[in-house]
Amino acid sequence: MKRPLIITIIVIIVVIAIGGYLYLSKQTPEEQAAKALEESLQSATGGTLPSFATPENPLENVPEINPIDKTNPFKDGYKNPF
Repeated sequence: MKRPLIITIIVIIVVIAIGGYLYLSKQTPEEQAAKALEESLQSATGGTLPSFATPENPLENVPEINPIDKTNPFKDGYKNPF
């Protein structure tokens, strides 16, 4: 008779301890959002920007792709006197 009583008391204590831990560790959605925002800010500011030795202008060495300038047979033929 004494043994089931002791087991029941131990089970009740364990259940109360687990329930209390889960209740106290629960976070509200606002706290979770604040924590997520803080973590994302830490990861965003933790990185470094790449450094470039010499900036390159992509429009410097553009090939001539206008076909009219290359194929116009009358380009040098007639000069307007006016």
